[in-house]
Amino acid sequence: MTTPSPAATTTSPPPAGDTPSADDGLKAGLKNRHLSMIAIGGVIGAGLFVGSGSGIAAAGPGILVSYALVGVLVVLVMRMLGEMAAANPTSGSFSAYADRALGRWAGFTIGWLYWFFWVVVLAVEATAGAKILAGWVPAVPQWGWALIVMVVLTASNLVSVASYGEFEFWFAGIKVVAIVAFIALGALAVFGLLPGSDHPASGFSYLTAHGGFLPNGPGAILTGVLMVVFSFMGSEIVTLAAGESPDPRGAVTRATNSVIWRIAVFYLGSILIVVSLLRWDDPAILKQGSYVAALSSIGIPHAAQIMNAIVLTSVLSCLNSGLYTASRMAFSLGRRGDAPASFGRTTGRGVPRTAILASVVFGFVAVAFNYLWPDTVFQFLLNSSGAIALFVWLVICFSQLRMRKIIQNEAPGSLVVKMWLYPYLTWATIGLITFVLLYMLTDTASGGGRDQVVLSTLVALAVVGVSLVRQRFGRSRAAAVPGKATV
Repeated sequence: MTTPSPAATTTSPPPAGDTPSADDGLKAGLKNRHLSMIAIGGVIGAGLFVGSGSGIAAAGPGILVSYALVGVLVVLVMRMLGEMAAANPTSGSFSAYADRALGRWAGFTIGWLYWFFWVVVLAVEATAGAKILAGWVPAVPQWGWALIVMVVLTASNLVSVASYGEFEFWFAGIKVVAIVAFIALGALAVFGLLPGSDHPASGFSYLTAHGGFLPNGPGAILTGVLMVVFSFMGSEIVTLAAGESPDPRGAVTRATNSVIWRIAVFYLGSILIVVSLLRWDDPAILKQGSYVAALSSIGIPHAAQIMNAIVLTSVLSCLNSGLYTASRMAFSLGRRGDAPASFGRTTGRGVPRTAILASVVFGFVAVAFNYLWPDTVFQFLLNSSGAIALFVWLVICFSQLRMRKIIQNEAPGSLVVKMWLYPYLTWATIGLITFVLLYMLTDTASGGGRDQVVLSTLVALAVVGVSLVRQRFGRSRAAAVPGKATV
C-alpha cells in the first residue's frame, strides 16, 4: 500500500506551528531583553521621525486624534494577534493562522504579500540610510553606502538569530533613549523649565491657538490617518520573533499587554511635545522636519545632525527587522509547502540561510530599481505594496474570529491572552479598517491612496489566483497518483 504524502493525508490545513525545536530547525536564540526591545522598537519606525511633519501640516494639532485613532486600531489588532500567537507561537505568525483558520489560499496570499511588503521596505530604508551616510562621507557614492548597509546587516542575520537580536537591541535602545530624552527636554521647555533655553513657556496654548485644534476642519483627521497609518507597521514583528525565544508564550503576552503604553508614550507623547513647542503652521516643520524643528526651537545645538543620527539608527533597525521578518515569513512558507522547500531549511545554527539570501537578493533588485527607475518601476512597487499593511490587519481580524473557536475546542488552557468583547470588537475593527481603505480611494493624487489600494488589490488578487491554481493542480496530481488522497 502506498504511503500518502503529508500534504495529501488530510482535508484540513496543518496546525499553525509550534515553538522552535529540532524538528523545524530554528533555535531559541533570542533572549528576553532582545524580545523586549524588539517589541518596543517595532512601534518606532523611521516614519515617525521623518513623516510626522506632513501629518501636522495637514491636520494641525488634530494630528493627535489621527495618531490616537490609528493607535487604537493597532492595539486592537495586536490584541487579536497576541491571542493567537500566545496560544500557538510560530515563525509564520498571522500567515500560519490564516492558513488554518481561513484556508491555504489565505495563508499563501498574505504570507507572500507580507514578504513583498518588507522586500520593498528594504529598498526604501537602504536608500534613506545611504542618503544620510553619503552626506557625512561624500567620498563613497550613495549606491555604495546602500550596498554596504545591506551587506553588513545580511551578514549579521546569516550568523545567528542572536546576532539579529543583539543588533536590534542596541538599535531599538537608541531610539527609545532618544524619544524619552526628547519628551523630557521638550516637556521642560514647554513649561519654561529647561535651563539655558529661551523658548517661551507656552504650555499647551499652541494646541488651540492659530486656528484652533482643528484648523483645517474635522476631515483633516482622516487625512492625517492616511498619512500616519503606515508608520505603525512593524508592531507585529515581535509575534514572529517570539517563536525563537525560550519562552515564546510569555514574550507574546508581555508584548501584547504593553502595546498600549508603548504607543501612548512614543507616538502620542512625542507628537504632543512637537505641537506644544511649535505652531502647527510653522514653516520649519515641513522644511526641517518636525523633530528637528522642535529641537531647534528650544536651543539644542546641531539638532539636524543629532536627528539624522537617530533617523539613521531607525533606518538600520527597520532594515535589520525587515530582513529578519521577510526571511522568517519565507521560511514559514517553505515549511508549509507554499515556497521552495529550500526556504524551509536551516543551518546548524538555526538560520534559514536560503530564505535570507532570497529575500536580500530581491531587496538588492528593488534598490537597483530605486536608482534606475525611481519614478516608474520603483513607484509601482511602492504603490502596489502601499495598502498591504491594512490587508494584513484585516486578515488577522478574520483569522481571529475563526481561531478563537478552534483554540477553545482544542486547547482552551492556552488562551492566556483574550481579545476584548469578542466578537463585537473584532467586527468593529474590521469595519474601521475597511472604512480607512475606502477613504483611501478618495485620495486621487498621483501615488496617493487610490493608486495604492487599487494596485495593492490587483497584486493581492494575482497572488490569490496563483494560490488557487496551485491548489487545483495539487489536487489533480494527487488524484492521478494511486493511493494518494486529495487535499
